[in-house]
Amino acid sequence: MYIADYHIHSHFSGDCNTPMEDIVKHAVNLELKEIAFTDHVDFDYPSPDPNFEIDFDDYLEKFNEIKDKYNHKINIILGIEVGLQPHISDKIKKLVNKYPFAFVIGSIHAADRMDLYNGDFFRGKSQKNAYLRYFENVLENIKIHDEFDVLGHIDYIIRYGNYETKKLSYNDYTDIVDTILKSLITKGKGLELNTSGYRYKLDQTHPQFSILKRYKELGGSIITIGSDSHIVEDICSHFKKAYNLLERAGFNKITLFRNRTPIFVDFINI
Repeated sequence: MYIADYHIHSHFSGDCNTPMEDIVKHAVNLELKEIAFTDHVDFDYPSPDPNFEIDFDDYLEKFNEIKDKYNHKINIILGIEVGLQPHISDKIKKLVNKYPFAFVIGSIHAADRMDLYNGDFFRGKSQKNAYLRYFENVLENIKIHDEFDVLGHIDYIIRYGNYETKKLSYNDYTDIVDTILKSLITKGKGLELNTSGYRYKLDQTHPQFSILKRYKELGGSIITIGSDSHIVEDICSHFKKAYNLLERAGFNKITLFRNRTPIFVDFINI
């Protein structure tokens, strides 16, 4: 039995059609203790389609309806996944402070104001230079932004780019990755263990094990697990592997959030 899935998208995300209630019903069937809805908000996203902005007044009406209906069966957390870019820090701060989010994932879906998904960011760059520049964007955003709790899918850049292999070796980026991890720890921010890499046939979580282990070695303790699901069948997908990786890396607790405050829960022998 798993404790929680802390990265789930519903039909309020521009790239998802799954109704909230279907998600909750499936999570209840999985006997989860709680889930976090973390729908996308990407201000000034460099591609017009899909639209990654949400009217949270409408959103909260539906969220509260579902939460109240299933409150006796599962704890439902109001979360959000915000796309971090340096020039939109004021917009993110205004949004996060306006609504009662309990949990915020900060992710980098665009770098240098270019789309990762459609390939714009990779044009004219070698694989190593593209990955390095992406990590430089990650670090810049960590320094600028405070309104997030964990960094999402830190090395998911390997999904994209028309390169021969979809691999990233931590040893090739030790200095910048370590600086990112140390910056997160210093700011009291955490790291997400995102299992979607297995669905993308990448044979890894995000982050890969070497980065996860290094985070622990550097003193990191705030770690959430998320499937990044867009369909109900992917909720908690590959969580057994994720729990095993956490244990191998030296973790014995995962993190849940209450009002943006981390709490630590044992996952060994559950």
